[in-house]
Amino acid sequence: MKKWTQFLWIVALYSCNAPLQVDSVDLLPEHTFAVPGIEGPATASDGTIYAVSYGRRGTVGFMKMLDDKSITHGLFIELPAGSTGNGIRFDREGTMYIADYTAHNVLKVDMSTREVSVFAHNAQMNQPNDIAIDPVTQNLYASDPRWADSTGKLWLIDRAGETILLEEQMGTTNGIEVSPDGKKLYVNESIQRNIWVYSIGKNGTVENKKLFFHFPDYGLDGMRCDPANGNLYVTRHGKGTVIVLSPDAKVVKEYRLKGKLPSNITQGKDGRWYVTMADRGCFEVIKGVWVK
Repeated sequence: MKKWTQFLWIVALYSCNAPLQVDSVDLLPEHTFAVPGIEGPATASDGTIYAVSYGRRGTVGFMKMLDDKSITHGLFIELPAGSTGNGIRFDREGTMYIADYTAHNVLKVDMSTREVSVFAHNAQMNQPNDIAIDPVTQNLYASDPRWADSTGKLWLIDRAGETILLEEQMGTTNGIEVSPDGKKLYVNESIQRNIWVYSIGKNGTVENKKLFFHFPDYGLDGMRCDPANGNLYVTRHGKGTVIVLSPDAKVVKEYRLKGKLPSNITQGKDGRWYVTMADRGCFEVIKGVWVK
């Protein structure tokens, strides 16, 4: 009996210290992007993935899979002096939009000329952090946290670049996403660990705010919807995971990453999920077709 108890104790000790299964692999060397600046991944129509802070802040870099084993990456643009990028999105025509949190802008990038211009500006913004685009109307939505007092705002930015305040005195607004059908807007609050869902009206304003999901621990950062089924992929800042929630707020799956600070996520043209890692300055991809 004594030997059996000792055996169980050894098994329990080994289990506690054994590394948890990791569901991702690296695509780039650590510190290819700035730490902690890497953020805002977005996938262009040709499959190229872009993220901010390539090498240092104030830049946008790119990464593209050439085949199953090789990757090209490099500097795409430098942002105007005083601008620092965060979230990135593409509209239907392929124009890039970047949340510029230090200059209170949303920037617009012509992908053929690489010309950067100010699409929207509002000095009343705290720091536009992440952006989402409505697949139907092409309106933009921006989260706008004020980290100093754990509050935040929510903005609508129409196709003319007009900024419309939708809500203020929220929690620390961060990740933001529009459902594939353009009917729902998801917004999370990092510090309060809430995800809210709104109905989107015809003019782009929101209503029927409801609590979609609350987490008991760890923070939240970026979010993206799977266009095939509407599942919401959420990066768990500090926990080092990506959790998948169904449209009816059920946990579908949770993927464990190598790093602990995933900042945001995008789905590639290959259907796999690419995650920017703020503590490692690189991308991790959730294991899929070509990685073993």
